[in-house]
Amino acid sequence: MQLAGPEGPSSPRSSGPAPKGDSPARTEPATPKSEVPPADKVPAAEKKKRKAKGLHPNNVRKIRIERMMSKAEFARRANLSVLTIDRVEKGFGCRMDTKRKILEALGLSLADRVRVFGEEE
Repeated sequence: MQLAGPEGPSSPRSSGPAPKGDSPARTEPATPKSEVPPADKVPAAEKKKRKAKGLHPNNVRKIRIERMMSKAEFARRANLSVLTIDRVEKGFGCRMDTKRKILEALGLSLADRVRVFGEEE
């Protein structure tokens, strides 16, 4: 039974040049993610595009960030998934119950619904 390679057990491995793909990681500055502007600062043309796509601009992300709350913390307080929070912040529609949970997690009353989610159609 042979355990060592053809060179023998004490043969050192060749430490030749490193493969070209093993270069140190680059330290380039990260490009900022495109942000969705708040509902009150969206141009009219953009509002039409969003409406055609089924998106409804809102201020959820803006208010969450003002309260210095991470998306994960916000989702936990609202008893919603992070995916749901992400979709709502991007302008996708949601149920009334979801809106209520979001308002409560932000520490707002139901009367603030229009300020956060905009006018209902």
